[in-house]
Amino acid sequence: MTTERPMRPDPTIPTIGIFDSGVGGLSVLRAIRGLRPDMGIVYVADQAHVPYGPRPLEQVRGFARGIAAHLIGQEAKLVVVACNAASAAALHNLREDFPGTPFVGMEPAVKPAVSSSNTGTVGVLATPATFQGQLYAHVVEKFAAGVKVLTSTCPGLVQRIEACDLNGPETRAILEEALLPMLAEGADSIVLGCTHYPFVIPLIQSIVGSGVSVIDPSPAVARQADRLLAELGYPAPAEGRSAEDASPLRICTTGEPGALGRMLPTLLGEPCEVYPLQWIAGSLTVP
Repeated sequence: MTTERPMRPDPTIPTIGIFDSGVGGLSVLRAIRGLRPDMGIVYVADQAHVPYGPRPLEQVRGFARGIAAHLIGQEAKLVVVACNAASAAALHNLREDFPGTPFVGMEPAVKPAVSSSNTGTVGVLATPATFQGQLYAHVVEKFAAGVKVLTSTCPGLVQRIEACDLNGPETRAILEEALLPMLAEGADSIVLGCTHYPFVIPLIQSIVGSGVSVIDPSPAVARQADRLLAELGYPAPAEGRSAEDASPLRICTTGEPGALGRMLPTLLGEPCEVYPLQWIAGSLTVP
């Protein structure tokens, strides 16, 4: 661990800012990095406050505003709110507060779930903040007319994934409690409405079987980020870059850097130094 000021990965390379309450947004980071390895990335995990899901919406808005300000201060050209709870609570406010910066948020992938369903019944796994937000209600109203939408908040699942328990008995028990009733009612598409949940797709698929679609929104978010980057004047290079030649990234956390660093080879597929941040009076700073 180092306490040097966590600046952008390389000041000569345009930077994307990405944040989440914890490790969940790394699923989105992987997708973006695979599509745009030419871009630098600064990622903030607000592990001091994970999970966001059960927290009051106004509190989540405050966290999101502070992190966005930090990333924009790192000269991020685009900010990805890689957290469904923060998107539901704060995306509209962030766009108002920082009108000069494009934001990409998470939207529950109800539309593709409905499109792929043969039974007319879909399941959505998300945290309470996502279900309480207007974004979720709007998506369901717009795309799920005449479709039965079953929901579960999967209590404790984010914490198990934050502990890197991706296939243990406790994690399986949480998922079975959520999924088995949905299967019993005929659900044939499962929407992952939290960025932590793609890390347990293999476990989910083992529970629901091959006949049920499990929908990860990360690729769609990466494509939207790519479109906005092109509009900003940063089109993808014609040849692209290999994973080995990808631009550097910087991972920061308001939690314990060492603990997150030990998880990165599993969750991100590569090691990376983790830099500490701390909250002071609603702003992020280097300790």
